[in-house]
Amino acid sequence: MDGTEGSAGQPGPAERSHRSSVSSVGARAADVLVYLADDTVVPLAVENLPSLSAHELHRAVREVLQLPDIALDVFALWLVSPLLEVQLKPKHQPYKLGRQWPELLLRFTSAPDDDVAMDEPFLQFRRNVFFPKRRELQIHDEEVLRLLYEEAKGNVLAARYPCDVEDCEALGALVCRVQLGPYQPGHPAACDLREKLDSFLPAHLCKRGQSLFAALRGRGARAGPGEQGLLNAYRQVQEVSSDGGCEAALGTHYRAYLLKCHELPFYGCAFFHGEVDKPAQGFLHRGGRKPVSVAISLEGVHVIDSREKHVLLGLRFQELSWDHTSPEEEEPILWLEFDGDSEGTPVNKLLKIYSKQAELMSSLIEYCIELSQAAEPAGPQDSATGSPSDPSSSPAPVQRPKLRRQGSVVSSRIQHLSTIDYVEDGKGIRRVKPKRTTSFFSRQLSLGQGSYTVVQPGDSLEQG
Repeated sequence: MDGTEGSAGQPGPAERSHRSSVSSVGARAADVLVYLADDTVVPLAVENLPSLSAHELHRAVREVLQLPDIALDVFALWLVSPLLEVQLKPKHQPYKLGRQWPELLLRFTSAPDDDVAMDEPFLQFRRNVFFPKRRELQIHDEEVLRLLYEEAKGNVLAARYPCDVEDCEALGALVCRVQLGPYQPGHPAACDLREKLDSFLPAHLCKRGQSLFAALRGRGARAGPGEQGLLNAYRQVQEVSSDGGCEAALGTHYRAYLLKCHELPFYGCAFFHGEVDKPAQGFLHRGGRKPVSVAISLEGVHVIDSREKHVLLGLRFQELSWDHTSPEEEEPILWLEFDGDSEGTPVNKLLKIYSKQAELMSSLIEYCIELSQAAEPAGPQDSATGSPSDPSSSPAPVQRPKLRRQGSVVSSRIQHLSTIDYVEDGKGIRRVKPKRTTSFFSRQLSLGQGSYTVVQPGDSLEQG
C-alpha cells in the first residue's frame, strides 16, 4: 500500500467498534457486508472471497444498488475501523488486507497493543478522494446524490468538516427539508423529532434548554439563537424551492447541500491524524503539542485543530513545498514549507506535523499533484450516465465563492502554530530571524505562474 492510488487516515463519523464485513467464510462462498455512509448494509454473497479484488466488490455493490456507470469514479471501497481508514485501490484484495490489519495499525497508528488486538475493520462504500468536485456538478442520478449527501451530512454533524454557524444553519435547514418535508408550522413530524436537534446541527450548536420544534408548532418557549437561525433558514429553503407553486424533488436538495459543502475547502478530503507544536507561552515559554487533523485533497492541504474544530493552516499545492522524515527512534514528521510574515516582514516558514502517517500523507500529496499536472484543460465532460454532453446545452461553470467572514473557522490561524524560519548561509541550514534564501525542500509543485517561491533575504537580516 504505497498511498499513490489509495489513501489512509483517521476515522470519521462512522466509527464502529463491533462491525465486521465478513459474516461467514467457507471454502468457496462467503457473505460480505458493505456499509454505506448512512449506516445501511449491502449484503453480498460472493465466491472465492480471499482472492476477490476491490474492483469486483465495487461492481457487485453498484449492481445491487442499481447505480449508473459514473458511480465507478465517484465512489471507492474503504476499510474503516475506529483506529484507521484506508481507501482501497481497485487491485487490492480486501480480505487479505483485513488479515494484515494489525500490521497496518502498528505501522500507521500509535494505538496500544490491546486496542490493536481488538480492532476489526469493516468495508464502506463512500466517496473517492480523487473524484474532482467539478464533476459532482454534472451528476443527476438521485441515488448517487443521496449517497454523497449522506456522507457529507455525517461529516458536518460530526464536526469533521468545521463550519461557521451560518453555514451549519443553512446545511441543517436542508436536512430539515429532506427529513421533515416542506416547512409547515405545527407539522407533526417536527413534534415527533423535537428531541433530535443533533440530527440537523453539530452537537456543539445544540441547545437543549429551548426547543426549535416548539417554535415550529408556534407555541412554547422561544428557540435559542442557533435554533432560531436554523428555523429561519428552514423557512427560506421552502420560499426558494416552492417558487412557482411546485415542490422541489429531493435530488434538488441533495445537490444544494453538496454545493454548499463545496464552499468548504476540505470537502472530499482524506483525513489523517497528527500533532503540531504549540507556540511557547508564559514566562517559562511552555509549549507542548496539540492534536490536529490533516485534510488532503486534489486541491491542497488543511491542518485542522481537532479540539477547537477550526482551521490552523490552509495551503494550495502551489503555495507549499513538503517532505517527510522518519528519524531512527523518533516520530515520523511531515514538513510543510510556506510563505508567511513576522511582524509585517515576509518570511518562509516550516511546520512540523508529527504523525506515524507522515509517509502516507507525503505520498498522497505527491499523487494529487501528479493528477493535477496530468489533468487536461477543462472542456465538455461526460454526463452522469457516461454519454458525452452537448456543449451547446452545458451550463456555465459554477464559481466557488470564497469564504471571507472575519474569524471564520475555515480561515488559517497561523498565530496558533509554532513554525521555524531558516536561512542557508552557504554551509548549511541554520535558524535565523526572519528569512532564508532557498527552499528547504526540493519537493514542490511547479505549475508556472503562482508557484511557490522563497523569500529572498535583505541586507538587514538578523541572525539568531
